[in-house]
Amino acid sequence: MSSSRSPEGPALTITELTKAVPGNVTPRMVRHYHKIGLLPNPARSPSNYRLYTRADVGRLRRIVALKQQGFRLSHIKEILDAESPTSSAENLTAQLRDHYQSVLKQLAQLRQTASALEGLLGRDRSCQERQAEALAQLRLLEAETRAERSRIEDLWCHFDAGVAGHPENFREGLQQLLPDLSGRSAIEIDLISQLILACGDVSLAYFVRLSPDAIQAARSALKAGCTVVADVRPVAAALDTVRLTHLGCKWTSAIADPHVETAMDAEREFWRTPEWYDRIQSAIEGNIFVCGYAPSILMKLCESIEAGHCKPALAIGMPLGFSHAPAAKRRLMSLSIPYITTEGTLGGGLLAAVALNSLAASLIEKPDCHCYLGE
Repeated sequence: MSSSRSPEGPALTITELTKAVPGNVTPRMVRHYHKIGLLPNPARSPSNYRLYTRADVGRLRRIVALKQQGFRLSHIKEILDAESPTSSAENLTAQLRDHYQSVLKQLAQLRQTASALEGLLGRDRSCQERQAEALAQLRLLEAETRAERSRIEDLWCHFDAGVAGHPENFREGLQQLLPDLSGRSAIEIDLISQLILACGDVSLAYFVRLSPDAIQAARSALKAGCTVVADVRPVAAALDTVRLTHLGCKWTSAIADPHVETAMDAEREFWRTPEWYDRIQSAIEGNIFVCGYAPSILMKLCESIEAGHCKPALAIGMPLGFSHAPAAKRRLMSLSIPYITTEGTLGGGLLAAVALNSLAASLIEKPDCHCYLGE
């Protein structure tokens, strides 16, 4: 049945609609979205061709964007229809919570699989003989029954017995597990490696984000003897003060309260005594700011940069949090300043300090390296 909606601007055919939306959308997908009610039925031409408006383009773009974020089609429909008087925010929230728990279970299962693979592949040369033996035994395992699980546990016990006789070669093991980083500079690869070694999660490599000028800005600022401003004392305590002293750099913390020990403490202190920022704002100008705890602190920095009140030489933004932190990081990445951050909720004070420490170490150990310039 034809729709009574009036087209906005020139009408588009279904092929033109798919070309107007990035994401490899096909006419077949569009027809499916009509069938399940995700896209409203369009008007028809006298020749019975579907005719789409710019509003249809906008809705389809939102569908594709939400789908790429991992939302189910049923959830996407509820999200897009949320303004309807008959929609139920509580019902949608409950559905999304169930979906989140389901995704978490899948992630946990995948993490177990990844851990098993890391146990096999992330071995240094000293463990190669036992690795070959373990792989040979794994080929003999049949369906995963209770008896087979017991055999797997025995196999791991035998496999792990070989690790006590020598120190672990972290870099050699990590090289077996890192994704393809051939498009990154040697300093950037070392930075990512240090971050992974600090948390033990190789998947972090997919979430580290650097602006194109981040490494050059960091080296220039550190070489000039800048001040490193940490958001809280625990982050400042994790800085490599020996190397910073060697470079002639100073360090301080924006919130100096010694009782701030967690991200929750830092967030509360930020809102309780907002005047701290007025005191520290001048110290941020032209220096390196390292945020690893409270997302509101990073958000305030971004707000000040946008208002033209200050401009750090580099911002390392890796605060903790489940909604504010990802938002603060996205805002940081939208600014025209050098930055280093991690997408999503991944982060923390240790990772933020390790990022700075890695850059300081690379400047001392490789003062003449220009790999980050792409030469």
